[in-house]
Amino acid sequence: MVDRLNMEKPGRRFYSDQVFIASTFLLMGVGLVTLYSSSFAFADRFFGDGYYFIGQQFRLGLLGAGLFIAAAFVPMKLLRKIIIPLVLGTMGLCALTFVPGIGVAKNGASRWITVLDSTYQPSELVKLVLPLYLAHIFDKKRERDSFFRGVLPPAIITSVFFFLIYRQNNFSTALFIAANGLFIFFMAGVKLRYFFGAAMILFPISALLALSKEHRLRRLISYIRPDWEPLGAGYQVRSSLLTISSGGAWGKGIGQGTKKIASVPEIHSDFIFSSYAEEFGFLGILLFFMVFTIFACRGYRAALRSEDTFRRLLAFGLVTMICSQVLSNVAVVSGMLPATGIPLPFFSAGGSSLVTTLIMAGLIANVSRHRKEAEVIFGL
Repeated sequence: MVDRLNMEKPGRRFYSDQVFIASTFLLMGVGLVTLYSSSFAFADRFFGDGYYFIGQQFRLGLLGAGLFIAAAFVPMKLLRKIIIPLVLGTMGLCALTFVPGIGVAKNGASRWITVLDSTYQPSELVKLVLPLYLAHIFDKKRERDSFFRGVLPPAIITSVFFFLIYRQNNFSTALFIAANGLFIFFMAGVKLRYFFGAAMILFPISALLALSKEHRLRRLISYIRPDWEPLGAGYQVRSSLLTISSGGAWGKGIGQGTKKIASVPEIHSDFIFSSYAEEFGFLGILLFFMVFTIFACRGYRAALRSEDTFRRLLAFGLVTMICSQVLSNVAVVSGMLPATGIPLPFFSAGGSSLVTTLIMAGLIANVSRHRKEAEVIFGL
């Protein structure tokens, strides 16, 4: 899988970044091991099959690996031709979550749709499609000083995605996607005065939306005052911190963690990092961030070395989308941010996240094949 992915040009051969590819599949492999260890007891108790989650994740991981290869080879010109249908189709999928019989509600949130015998979370697809669209539109429209021509169209699309995901009762993901979208606006060279104007509008609206639901308010209070509701809104984070600290310096070993069995609810999902930390310890946490740092650095390197604006913005957007998820998830699990529903890429149970993340990584590998002419000539 880490073999050279290449594209031939007359007299020259280009290769995808092998270090980036290796880090991608290393993260996926460690994520599968961690998921198996963290989910076995829960799956055995509630589904009568300890391999329930890891079986699903492994099958979808194989699908994601195939899509990674496809994304690494897809011609960018072909991809750009279908971006608008992708945007409209993704909006349609997000809207289907509200349709009875198709949309699936869990814990008061309508974030999933039924696909054959399984479910899919369309908001995960937005994390891929929005950077594609923004990179495309900012490369196509060069009038970035013009609000109506250069800024308003991508702002409208970003706002529509924000609204659709927010209506799914998924405020944290909506805010996360909007923030990553604004990062691409910044990288595209949009003038700072537009950011100040957006901040004047977005900050009060976001504050009102954050306080509009009881469960969000309770999470904020428990974040500010951890001892406010230790057996309620603050229980999961408090248990997670105890689980992380129990790993010590060296960890308890793969499969030897005990806190994961009953201490942290749904530990195989958004709080899977605490299970990893218990079994791999502080040394494992350092290695975790080391590999993700390599992943990020090689991804940003591909962006800086890309030959055109579309590829550069796309790689910047995708790498930031993945790595900001990692930082957000770890910050929540360690009590540094209020609890959200942001999964840990490559680790958390859920095929929607894994497959989409692998496609995103495949597109970054695709970008890494396209180097500036000067860099090819001088071997940079």
